[in-house]
Amino acid sequence: MKYVSTRGCSVCRDTEAVLRGIAPDGGLYVPENTDNIKINWQNCLKMSPLGMASTIIGALLPGFEDMSLLVKNAYNGKFETADITPLVKVGDDWMLELFRGPTSAFKDVALSVLPHLMTAARRAEGASGDTVILTATSGDTGKAALEGFHNVAGTRIIVFYPDGGVSPIQRAQMATQEGSNVTVCAVRGNFDDCQSAVKQAFSLINSEKLLEGTGLSLSSANSINIGRLVPQVVYYFAAYARLVQACRISVGDKVDYVVPTGNFGDILAGYYAKLMGLPVGKLVCASNVNRVLTDFLSTGVYDIDRPFVRSSSPSMDILISSNLERLLYLASGCDSALVSDCMAKLRSDKVYAMPDAVMDSIRETFECGCCSEEETIAEIGKVWRSHKYLLDPHTAVAAKVADDFKLSREDSAPVVILSTASPYKFPAPVLSALGVRPNGDEYAQIKQINALTGIPVPKKLAELEGKPDIHKDVIDREDILPYILNKLGVAK
Repeated sequence: MKYVSTRGCSVCRDTEAVLRGIAPDGGLYVPENTDNIKINWQNCLKMSPLGMASTIIGALLPGFEDMSLLVKNAYNGKFETADITPLVKVGDDWMLELFRGPTSAFKDVALSVLPHLMTAARRAEGASGDTVILTATSGDTGKAALEGFHNVAGTRIIVFYPDGGVSPIQRAQMATQEGSNVTVCAVRGNFDDCQSAVKQAFSLINSEKLLEGTGLSLSSANSINIGRLVPQVVYYFAAYARLVQACRISVGDKVDYVVPTGNFGDILAGYYAKLMGLPVGKLVCASNVNRVLTDFLSTGVYDIDRPFVRSSSPSMDILISSNLERLLYLASGCDSALVSDCMAKLRSDKVYAMPDAVMDSIRETFECGCCSEEETIAEIGKVWRSHKYLLDPHTAVAAKVADDFKLSREDSAPVVILSTASPYKFPAPVLSALGVRPNGDEYAQIKQINALTGIPVPKKLAELEGKPDIHKDVIDREDILPYILNKLGVAK
């Protein structure tokens, strides 16, 4: 299958798109023709989790050989449950539990697969030197990428995260990561600072051919890489299949999905599921106090010239949502010139406005809502008291937005809330929501939650206590490029 850049200057094979991560013009890769991704979605509903995954991923990335074996190797034995993404009824809604993987976050679903895709892409494209994975993380992507890529032959991975901008557990997961091909570094600033600087470094290294003669090439494990995004499409089908099996819906009925959203990849995967034929009703974008996406979907103006707030849901503390670029491209009728112009305005003016026709197209599928810090904490407590189900702060944002959404709609389609992380990754705000004062460090707080709720602590989180930090570097965003080159042994 051919993939094209959202900014119009690059066409390549799907294997090449995965290996590159980002297009040479700075755009993101999308399928050249969305009509080519239609599948017999009804058949998928009858498949096993691995069968469904290999069919859907294979439809979007048909250039990869033996997808069934690739998916089997990616998932077998890595998740807490046989059903990779269980669907659990909580009150009137359904929680799609995406945190049952090795790092207790939804990123595991895709980042268990990406290293296998990357290895297969290297083989298909005849890559000989190492592929260097550059990744900025708002918290969960970093550890999931490190878990997937550490000690994978032919790869090196460098992860940057905002210093003080992730939870203590998220930081510990990254700082203690072992692996001969692994580098982790904190950056003074917020996630947008990390993400922008890494993208700039990516572009400069390629445009100035700084790796020429080294045998090294760059790629990414963020959802800007189409290979990271594609596996996330699967769990929309999986949730739908579980609702059919539970007799909550009949095949063909619509389902609404509420998604806690930061970089826009998780919710965009739902849009691709719809393009493939799945009867998706509304995709509800749930924002935290950094409500740039809610404002954009409401007004058509994307404006990042605003205060940045560090919240209890740090993976959503994002003002520049990279994957929105893919939606703009699709909703505008594949207008790469419009997309390029908007991205340029965002860099120069910190704002752009979408034409009404494009926003009308987006609003046919997308709804939005946001949640304050106070509402987030209150929602965790409310759901625990009512249903004895414990939410992390990101999922709590989505649950509150789901409540508001149901009051405003006219139908009664089932609502699936994407539950993106274990509450144990954010123990201090969770304890506050339960009406208990957090005591001691994050590990003492985890034990407090366990004693209060009886919910088992994920094994790999429990094992973090006492592990020494391996990665201690902290740099300014301006130093990211020289830091990368130094770690790769390349003189600028």
